[in-house]
Amino acid sequence: MKISFTLNKEKVTIDVDPMKRLLDVLREDFNLLGAKESCGEGECGACTVLLNGKPVTSCILNAIHAEGKEVETVEGISKTKLGKLIMDCFDETNAVQCGFCFPGFFVSSYYYVKTDGEKDLMKIKRALSGNICRCTGYEKIFDSVMLACERSN
Repeated sequence: MKISFTLNKEKVTIDVDPMKRLLDVLREDFNLLGAKESCGEGECGACTVLLNGKPVTSCILNAIHAEGKEVETVEGISKTKLGKLIMDCFDETNAVQCGFCFPGFFVSSYYYVKTDGEKDLMKIKRALSGNICRCTGYEKIFDSVMLACERSN
């Protein structure tokens, strides 16, 4: 089945099984390897992308869910002015260790800073609560988002 959607600001059409997971379409058909599979159940956030501007776990969505919609991945977001700022903040605070969870945290952080941006630790914790990191104690991640909130205003 042909599925058309906007991927990182570019219109695309792909002939694909509509039940193929969106995560697999992004990784296998578009070679966008940022979103990672970890739990495969939508619990860890490693595969987070934006679908029509809102964070979703792409491992539990089928390709057909993207039909006519806008999908933004870590690769596309990282090229934006705000994305670059957030990436710099993660770098400055040394928030990334192994990097496996980073794409999900990055996308969720971008969404938070873009849609709310209040330098409020509890709100940031709620916004990132769908993402799991096994390497850190989260404090540096929260610090990086706080810094991004401060610098984006």
